[in-house]
Amino acid sequence: MIPVKILAVQYIPNASPALCRGLGAPEGYPSLALITTDCDDATYIALDEATKAADVRVSYSRSFYAGASNASTPNAGEVIGILAAATPVDARSGMEAAIAALQKIGFEETGGVPYLAHTVSSAGSFLSGEAGVKEGSALAYLIAPPLESMYALDAALKASDVRLQKLYLPPSETNFGGGLLSGTQSACDAACDAFAQAVRKVAAMPK
Repeated sequence: MIPVKILAVQYIPNASPALCRGLGAPEGYPSLALITTDCDDATYIALDEATKAADVRVSYSRSFYAGASNASTPNAGEVIGILAAATPVDARSGMEAAIAALQKIGFEETGGVPYLAHTVSSAGSFLSGEAGVKEGSALAYLIAPPLESMYALDAALKASDVRLQKLYLPPSETNFGGGLLSGTQSACDAACDAFAQAVRKVAAMPK
């Protein structure tokens, strides 16, 4: 697994109302926790974990163009995530849960091709909203470079009883592609395995 590098973490105990509104924080959630890392998709999964561990919402999250290897400043990386909470304690608890999750989530690499094939066994408020499914649903989070992602996504959809909930058409901001698939946890596991195998196949024989 390629480890995720956490670049910056900051807290705003009582953010200005104008900033909260601009960031999409819910009413009554003025405490913010901010993070940047060098891996956007792993961070999105970690932010979702935060919503299950504390009373927080993902108020803002965005990938940066071209990816971490082309970051504009030392602490920018590839993504920013902002959690909103009712209290500073909740904001810190949520961020600590996200940081803990980042120790367990990351891309794999085969033949110089990085990919992510991760089963989210129980989606929190963030990823369930992204995928348009109920909280607690299982999701297969699948990401790879442009050609590999579309080829492998087809294999994943054919491997088990899963449904494509969100398609990330290439190129994303970081020049990748993929999707979110829903189904039972075992079906999502099978889809992840098929996705990984297909990426490995392309990496070994691109032509």
